[in-house]
Amino acid sequence: MEESEAPGPDRVRSLILLASVFVVAAAGLVYELIAGTLSTYLLGSSITVFSIVIGVFLTAMGIGAYLAKFVRSDLPRAFVLAEIVLALAGGLSALVLFSAFAAMDSYPLVLVVVSLVIGALVGVEIPLLLRILEERVDVRSAVSHVLALDYVGALLGSLLFPLLLLPFLGLVRTGALFGLLNLGVAFLALHYLGDSIRRPRPLRLGASFVGVVLTGVLLGGAQATTWLEDRLYADPILLAESTPYQRIVVTRWRDDVRLFIDGNLQFSSVDEYRYHEALVHPAMSAATRRGRVLILGGGDGMAVREVLKHDGVKHVDVVDLDPAITDLFRDHPALSKLNGGVLADPRVAVHNLDAVRFLEETDERWDVILLDLPDPNDAGLARLYAEGTFRMARRRLHEGGALTTQATSPFYAPEAFWCIVRTLEAATEGTVEGGPRGLAVTPYHVYVPSFGEWGFALATDTGEAPTLPAGLELRYLNQAMTTAMFRLPEDLAPRDVEVNRLGTAVLARYYEKGYRSWNGP
Repeated sequence: MEESEAPGPDRVRSLILLASVFVVAAAGLVYELIAGTLSTYLLGSSITVFSIVIGVFLTAMGIGAYLAKFVRSDLPRAFVLAEIVLALAGGLSALVLFSAFAAMDSYPLVLVVVSLVIGALVGVEIPLLLRILEERVDVRSAVSHVLALDYVGALLGSLLFPLLLLPFLGLVRTGALFGLLNLGVAFLALHYLGDSIRRPRPLRLGASFVGVVLTGVLLGGAQATTWLEDRLYADPILLAESTPYQRIVVTRWRDDVRLFIDGNLQFSSVDEYRYHEALVHPAMSAATRRGRVLILGGGDGMAVREVLKHDGVKHVDVVDLDPAITDLFRDHPALSKLNGGVLADPRVAVHNLDAVRFLEETDERWDVILLDLPDPNDAGLARLYAEGTFRMARRRLHEGGALTTQATSPFYAPEAFWCIVRTLEAATEGTVEGGPRGLAVTPYHVYVPSFGEWGFALATDTGEAPTLPAGLELRYLNQAMTTAMFRLPEDLAPRDVEVNRLGTAVLARYYEKGYRSWNGP
């Protein structure tokens, strides 16, 4: 009886193979996330990029599953070979994609090829494993166990990637780590199925070589990432960090400090004051009170710096999703110097929350609300400029308050600019229960050398160009310039556009259309 209950060699092999399903499922999903995340950093437009990557991966997996049927003999050898090749392709995928973007003009083609290769190899794995297991256990049991472990492994990979792997290892080293896990599956298969594999020695040698390569990438991945990013940016990198939300890169050349998020320039220290003075001071000047100010976005503290130049400011709430941004601009000496250390001011409270969620949950009100949010280059960011978001912000204004939002470039993306203006008008017209009476929306613009012509929209009681208070220490704005900002030239004239709503995200399409016409496809 005791001998019959002890697991036999075949059962041990089957359990090892089943456990490997868990690993290969997690690795397959992580490779997919690496390709999508890195491409988002490099290309922007996260929803479009992720949709393409997922579509190519799934198609390739289907191709791989179909091709697996042509493997008619020596299944263990085919499985081990697939794991070794997948370990190499997946483990080096981030490094290959990064290098392709830095050195070539055909990154989308390389992305598709890499996704097809990895997806096909992932698609081969499960059919081969199932057929190997069918020789050792009941077919129905094998299928149910393999599929269950496949789904659970994918869940684990999807949770580990944003919470642990991306912030602590980065993309290049995460790829190498999971390549080594695939390689570990290959070695286990060689060990437990070696007696049924023809000529296992070449496979062991190949796996060992790949293991050395991936170990080198795992140990030196951070340096490789820094070197490649140096190729992408014109100036030396001061710091670079991956967070669960984005890739942060800060460069510095002499006195010019630049912040890039997911590869997109956020500001240059040589001219950011033009943008932030234009964002802040019209609203602060137009409001009848300035005691309480809310800034949505603006985790770099530049807008706060301008707000605190006004008398009577008692409290400023800054809502920025990523704590890494607010921590850097509070604690890093070179960055906190840019904002004058205002994020450590006792009058300033930082909330690391999504802006829309913050508006939904708060019941407080402010005298001035400033929306210093990222450009709406995809549907996820376009929701920050939706009518519903503006309406919630409007409800949080005191009577006599003022609200300003940045509105992208009226020159490069005129339809996106006017879409934001029209959406703010739709959200602030008429009297809303629990909120102030209808507000007048006035568009205005300023020239920022790093970005070109830039647009804003101001919602106030009067809709008139405000009068700046006396005594403000500003580098760019004066009363004459403030008045001129509210006069739009003919080439920035209004466009016939739709209102941006959560269900349509039309703003993202306007934005993409505008910049594509200048930058090309």
